[in-house]
Amino acid sequence: MPQHPGDLDDPARPIVAVAVDHPGPHFFPPHSHLRAQLLYAPAGVMTVATATGTWVVPPQQAVWVPAGVEHEVRAAGPLALRSLYVHPAATGGLSEACCVVGVPPLLRELILRAVAFGEQVAPGGPEARVLALIPDELRALEPEPLHLPLPRDRRLTAVTGRLAADPADGRPLAAWAKAAGASERTLARLFLKETGLTFGAWRQRLRLLAAIARLAQGQAVTAVAYDLGYDSPSAFIAMFRRTLGATPGRYLKPAAE
Repeated sequence: MPQHPGDLDDPARPIVAVAVDHPGPHFFPPHSHLRAQLLYAPAGVMTVATATGTWVVPPQQAVWVPAGVEHEVRAAGPLALRSLYVHPAATGGLSEACCVVGVPPLLRELILRAVAFGEQVAPGGPEARVLALIPDELRALEPEPLHLPLPRDRRLTAVTGRLAADPADGRPLAAWAKAAGASERTLARLFLKETGLTFGAWRQRLRLLAAIARLAQGQAVTAVAYDLGYDSPSAFIAMFRRTLGATPGRYLKPAAE
C-alpha cells in the first residue's frame, strides 16, 4: 500500500480525509497524486500553483486538483489544511481542471467530520455512509474567480512576469507592447487567446490575488490598496466587493468563526 493517502489505489475507500496543521509559513514542493484532491484550509490562506495557473485560496474556499496534476502549495503564515483525496472511480462528473470553489456549510461539516474519522474507515459502516455524501456535494460546487491563468507565449510571459513582480505597475498595454517587441493589437489578442482575459482583467485578477495574500499576512487594507496601485482604499474595497461579494475583512474571516 502506498504510504501517502493521495496514492491509495483502493476503490473500496473512495474518500480519504487528512488533517495537517502548520504553525508558520510552509511550502509543499511540486508533486501529484493518483487521486484527485480537494485542499481546504478553515484557517489560513494558501497559494496553489500548477504549470498553467495560480490559485489563491482563502478560508471560505477550497481548491480542486484533478488526479495526476502536478502542483505546489505555499502558505505565508499558519495553515490548518484539511484534504480530501478522491479515488478516480468516484470523480465522475467532477471538474477535470483545477479550480477554486466555495465551501458551503454542509460540505464544510462533512470535511471536518471526515477528518475526524481518520484514514481507517470500515466499508459499509456509518462513517462510510457519511463519506459517500461528499462526491455529490462536490459536483454541486461552482468555480470562484480566484484563478490567475498563466500564458506561454514568450512575449506575454515577459509582461506577466514583470507585473507579478510589481502588480502596482500601471503602464498601459501600449507601453508593455513596446517593451515586449510586439504591437498593442497583437498583445491584446494573445492575452485573450492564452488566458481568456483581457490585459486589464488579467492585471486586476493579479492584484486581487496579491491583495488576498497580503491581507492574510495581516497587512492593513490601506497599505495594500496603495501598494497595489489603487488610487484610494475605497476604490480597492469597491473592486474587492464587486468581484468577490464581500469586504476584505469579511471575506478573509476564518471559516471556524
